Amino acid sequence: MRIALVQQPATADLADNLARGLAAFDRAADAGADLVAYAELAFHPFYPQRHATPDLLAHAEAIPGPTVEAFQARCADRGVVCILNLFERDGDATYDTSPVIDADGALLGRSRMLHITEYEAFHEQGYYAPGDTGLPVYDTVAGRIGVAICYDRHYPEVMRGLALAGAEVVVVPQAGAVGEWPDGLYEAEMQVAAFQNGYVTALANRVGQEERLTFAGESFVCGPDGRVVARAGAGTEEILLADVDLTALADSHARRLFLRHRRPELYADWLAR
Repeated sequence: MRIALVQQPATADLADNLARGLAAFDRAADAGADLVAYAELAFHPFYPQRHATPDLLAHAEAIPGPTVEAFQARCADRGVVCILNLFERDGDATYDTSPVIDADGALLGRSRMLHITEYEAFHEQGYYAPGDTGLPVYDTVAGRIGVAICYDRHYPEVMRGLALAGAEVVVVPQAGAVGEWPDGLYEAEMQVAAFQNGYVTALANRVGQEERLTFAGESFVCGPDGRVVARAGAGTEEILLADVDLTALADSHARRLFLRHRRPELYADWLAR
């Protein structure tokens, strides 16, 4: 599988953001990508830099809606799988949501961020209701894909749950700012998740200076042995391409040993606390 992670800035010009995102999709497809993934809230400014207001909440859109429909047409035209991340409205509720579109343009489903953080410049609890979609894994032409949106990747239960559901690749749409965490910690976290669970992790990060935050870029892909196989630049607008061999997952430590030797009868009470 060839994975493409689109690392692009977003501005207040929503039409331009979408146009650049579609153009990046075409460039990735031209480069042989089987799966194209985007960062968190890829086609909007990062609204949670400020507390939520009715004007900002009005930017949430339905799924399916204009953005998803534009990518459905492009996926069908190019025969490529796509993982988006949008500010979704569903009735009176709004969510941080990743629609998953197969290579024939079919909307396979949507994963909503489960855990919602709240701290300075990340005022997300005013924007997003806690997700209610669980941990779906999608059977796509490219492989079995799971999604862990930004904050969810910090929860080992999420990363293990996707493995138990059969994920071969876990895509992580992220909004990670410069200096937000110690150097290398995001990367190490995804390396460990890949190694412990025997799948590929692919983290697509935002990039660029916005109102209160500068997003770092440095998107990356980890193999099931925990090694980083590709990494984008810091602060650069680019498409990161990474080739991964999903047939090699069966030989990973996790699939040969760790998952086989689990003792779930011991964990139920602990995990329920």
